Amino acid sequence: MSQKLNILAISGSTRQQSSNHQLIKAVASLAADVAHVEVFEGLTNIPHFNPDIDHDNPPAEVVAFRRRLREADAVLICTPEYAIGVPGTLKNAIDWTVSSMELSRKPVALITAGTSGFKAHESLLGTLLIIESNIATTAQIVISGVKTKINQDGIITDTATLEKVQQLIASLVAVVKEEPIPLMPRPSLF
Repeated sequence: MSQKLNILAISGSTRQQSSNHQLIKAVASLAADVAHVEVFEGLTNIPHFNPDIDHDNPPAEVVAFRRRLREADAVLICTPEYAIGVPGTLKNAIDWTVSSMELSRKPVALITAGTSGFKAHESLLGTLLIIESNIATTAQIVISGVKTKINQDGIITDTATLEKVQQLIASLVAVVKEEPIPLMPRPSLF
């Protein structure tokens, strides 16, 4: 696969200037040589999940979301933690993919970034695994205290976080290309 990968990025935050949007911007910049990262902007337009309308003619917003997922080589989900859980708009969108299986076997990377993030990460990871997303251990990270690790220009200022994000990108690319996942060297302590 010599051309750039098409990665669909989904932010769980509905705030335009959120740290999660800044992280997506950072990933897009760091992955620019190997991937085109496109942000899905329609999360808040997806109607509430209702199995009664998930049939042969689902709502247009759902059809468009599912199409974008199918067309992507991989998906990057970057989300905050709200009240120790997954933001409702993000979980709602994922619920629409359960019966249609767009995320089944789809290479996915998961970044949970907020004040803490561990509970939301655990919950969302469980959902992604039960719907059979292809998510490598090294393609998932929690970034606690995110506001101290990235600036408004989408530049990761914390060295350890930058290394984890670079590993996440390399892992996601390897999963898409069905190659062994490269392990980044650990920095020397001396």
